[in-house]
Amino acid sequence: MRLAWIVMAMSMAAQAAPPATAADGRIRVQLMSRHAVTLSSEIPAKISAMPVVEGGGFRRGQPLVEFDCSSYRAQLRKAQASLEAASQLLKVNNQLAKYNSVGTLELTQAQGKAKEAAADASYAQTLVSKCSIAAPFDGRVAKRSAAVHQYVNPGNPILDIVDADSLELRMLVPSKWLATLKPGSRFSVAVDELGASFPARIERLGAQIDPVSQTILAIGVIDGKAANLLPGMSGWASFK
Repeated sequence: MRLAWIVMAMSMAAQAAPPATAADGRIRVQLMSRHAVTLSSEIPAKISAMPVVEGGGFRRGQPLVEFDCSSYRAQLRKAQASLEAASQLLKVNNQLAKYNSVGTLELTQAQGKAKEAAADASYAQTLVSKCSIAAPFDGRVAKRSAAVHQYVNPGNPILDIVDADSLELRMLVPSKWLATLKPGSRFSVAVDELGASFPARIERLGAQIDPVSQTILAIGVIDGKAANLLPGMSGWASFK
């Protein structure tokens, strides 16, 4: 009984999922963003601000996540004070060394402390620089995986962002099409969600053929601007 139910479920799923290639030669196509990134923290900290809401747009360089880094800034101030003190000590010892008033050991130790303090200050500055995550490109927020006031550890996902203005059309075409399909080949794509067709062209082809399905990846782009297209949409590509 259980086996029969599994077989029936698999059959229904196969019927629900659209085939990759239609009987009339059309190819199933997926719209994907060239730039899609999951942002995460590089330091353990509490989120203090996330100014862009889900679906909201942003510009490259705009802060998307800010952390409460009061403790890291305090450590930086301490490290900078230690560096200043070590630098002053080294300066005095260098002056005394000119008059043979300080030993080689004391001078070497002062130099070592100055280098150590400089390294500590540099490390603290690096931590503070990670207290904000800036947008790597123009785009939109696709998903929030964390919230303001939430404490996150390094690597925890916070935001999924996409560049909705830079889309690719990905499809698997029969490898025998390589005789005629080239970069620049034109086709039209009917997008299911919009019920509309758009002119497109092949931008590049995959680097290898799948020996089982005898298909190869083809990547196309929409000709012109289409502001209503979004990553995740799908449709059918028709080639002449």
